[in-house]
Amino acid sequence: MNHQPFETWLLDDKVLTPAEKRELDTHLRNCKTCSALAETGLALRSSRIITPKPGFSMRFQQKLAAQKLVERRRRLWGMIVFIVSGVGLSSWFLAPAITSLTSSPVEWLITAASFFLYLFSSLQAIGDMFSVMARILPSFLPPYAWMVIVSGLAGVGLLWTVSIWRLSRRTQGVTA
Repeated sequence: MNHQPFETWLLDDKVLTPAEKRELDTHLRNCKTCSALAETGLALRSSRIITPKPGFSMRFQQKLAAQKLVERRRRLWGMIVFIVSGVGLSSWFLAPAITSLTSSPVEWLITAASFFLYLFSSLQAIGDMFSVMARILPSFLPPYAWMVIVSGLAGVGLLWTVSIWRLSRRTQGVTA
């Protein structure tokens, strides 16, 4: 059912022609969604508008400024922690290479070659481990166990996402 012209007519405050009024009334008798929208609009238009207490805009501006300040501080501290941890990790990983730079060029080449050999052999060992696990695991577990494992991991992921979302939500608004 196409609700578009009727929803537009209900939400806009323009005057309808008699033909449009008849068409809207006919549609409202048959459509529960649009009739609920019409009732909601009527309730909102008939509600009493409350004027804010004196100083509302000042309190709102102060709260907004305070929130911006808190957000700026949070971003600054996050950036500081990110930079310090990045520099620390980088220096930890690069410390052997930096100390070898103070030695002769032959030792540089030996250090670089040993690093790349170590990296290549580690990646090869990890790849072999995953290939062995990929061959053994499917025959080891029955299909329903896989279903339980995958749904459990999906549930944990969903729970983690919701908990992060709930922790990051902040109440907003201005006290009266």
